[in-house]
Amino acid sequence: MATRRLRALKRWMKSNGFEWSSALQFVDTPEEGISVKALCEINAGDVVAKMPKKACLTIKTSGACEIIENACLGGYLGLAVAIMYERSLAEESPWEGYLQLLPQQECLPLVWSVEEVDQLLCGTELHQTVQEDKALVYEDWRENILPLLDSEPSKLNPAFFGVEQYFAAKSLISSRSFEIDDYHGFGMVPLADLFNHKTGAEDVHFTALSSNNESEDDTDDEIVDEEALAQNSSMDKTEKGVDSDMEYSSITEDDTSMLEMVMIKDVSSGAEVFNTYGILGNAALLHRYGFTEQDNTYDIVNIDLELVLQWCSSLFSNRRSRSRVSLWRRLGYSSDTENSEYFEISFDGEPQMELLILLYIIFLPDDVYHKLDLSVAVAENFHESSEKTTFLNDNIFLKKLSNMSKKTLMTKEVCDALLSLADMRESLYGLKSLEDDIEALKRSSFVRDRKLYHSSVLRISERKILQKLRNYASKSCKITNLSSAGKKLKRTTKRES
Repeated sequence: MATRRLRALKRWMKSNGFEWSSALQFVDTPEEGISVKALCEINAGDVVAKMPKKACLTIKTSGACEIIENACLGGYLGLAVAIMYERSLAEESPWEGYLQLLPQQECLPLVWSVEEVDQLLCGTELHQTVQEDKALVYEDWRENILPLLDSEPSKLNPAFFGVEQYFAAKSLISSRSFEIDDYHGFGMVPLADLFNHKTGAEDVHFTALSSNNESEDDTDDEIVDEEALAQNSSMDKTEKGVDSDMEYSSITEDDTSMLEMVMIKDVSSGAEVFNTYGILGNAALLHRYGFTEQDNTYDIVNIDLELVLQWCSSLFSNRRSRSRVSLWRRLGYSSDTENSEYFEISFDGEPQMELLILLYIIFLPDDVYHKLDLSVAVAENFHESSEKTTFLNDNIFLKKLSNMSKKTLMTKEVCDALLSLADMRESLYGLKSLEDDIEALKRSSFVRDRKLYHSSVLRISERKILQKLRNYASKSCKITNLSSAGKKLKRTTKRES
């Protein structure tokens, strides 16, 4: 279905040198927005779209380029200024045909109200992250955008550079920008951003080649890998020509002034053609792109080290908690940044190995703990790292600990600890139960209640993982008890015989 805004975009793209296969159909509906579907079978290897770099909205191509560079603003900050500037020009902007298609802002938690963030994201992986994001983005605006209005009073319309406009531009960049090349950096790529995301089901690849004559560097042409930068898709080098069904085909095969969308899978007639923004769980999808996917197998739940310390302090003295965690760190199981340490619980409910080792160390008998602590202290006195490693590797208990499987680490005490940690993590969601969240999701509309809908999907997916963690711990505890009972029976039988 071609709506008025879609027809306007097509006219703008044609006049700016964009090319796309006649096998692609652009569909615009109130329920799902814009999607790209196949009018006939499309084969892997087909180049289905080409986008001129000069028609992408970047710092370099924007009319605000001089203002941005004079203010030494780069990256996302500079791109946000470019978007706000072009929007301020309205019909006079070279990108008016593209900008008219974009929403004022994407429905990212970044642009939700503080009350909505607290209410809808409470307990989730995103709650604290979004709070911090909002504070940092506001600081960026106050320190970098406001001074621009004073230094460029005749060139900038203040109505388009307020804090709300800045947040809106940031939401568009987060959800729609691509890494183009070293010269252009990140930018808005019309046509490429029409393809919707589906986790683990990529049909089409976004491909960009760096151009020597556009960059001040003398490096060879190189591929820009956007997946490594957690952007809209991964990139790889291609030397495919333009598909025979391509409209307005006049670009040479290896022309680095163009970006390409290349099919990596066959797609049947009538099917939607998907890009992928990376292998991401729902927290990352909602955070960066403003949507979630039900039954996303890449979902995880994090249990902060701080929560583990709270649990530990409820059973043992603070001195014991600190000393056991300190030993765990010295053994090399913690991350480099102590202030943001956490443990992942996978989609299947399996806890991270480092968490199990920490819990195992916490429950070590005092005599075993002191021997291990002394061994590590002696090893730390070695000046040469190779000698220290050799000493640690020769320690029988350390060797046993490093070779332990998850099954071996799942003692009754560790299982009980995981059950308690699951309950503590669950309590962060507030008084509403999982069943309440499921009912809220059923009542919400994907179109009318986007914030409630996607936050509900996130909460439900996280809480189901906590359920799986409890099942994992309970099942492991039963196996441990049966194993212990079997060993006890064997010992009793031997004594009797």
